[in-house]
Amino acid sequence: MPSIDQISGSVDAASAAAALANSNAASRTPKQSMDSEMFMQLLVSQLKNQDPSSPMDTNAMIGQTTQLAMMEQITNQTTTATEGFSLQMRIAASNLVGREVSYTGADGKPVTGTATSVSFADAVPRVTVAGKEIALDLISGISATTSP
Repeated sequence: MPSIDQISGSVDAASAAAALANSNAASRTPKQSMDSEMFMQLLVSQLKNQDPSSPMDTNAMIGQTTQLAMMEQITNQTTTATEGFSLQMRIAASNLVGREVSYTGADGKPVTGTATSVSFADAVPRVTVAGKEIALDLISGISATTSP
């Protein structure tokens, strides 16, 4: 067994605490949500640190892996639903081009004009009405344009 050398010297407690706090803050950013990677790390830690005389119940382990699979599927479904909603907003905004739309102006009065273009640069598509970009969710009415 290797021997341990004696440690000598003095340490300023305040500077040691500050150095520890700085190194922890700089090197580790806590996760704000649980994901499959964190779940697997917890499961592996449980298996590594279990008592050999009383191992983890296999039913509990199967239950935990089932929960992981369910969590991943729910996450996938949420992502798919979000992407689907985004696509629906883009289609709806595109269908407004050439149509007469109404929205409430900054002064609180209704404004009506023909939608001439759509921008997808933001999360919510923006429809250009009479030279002004309006968020799709602010449009309150749609009507067919009449030919002169």
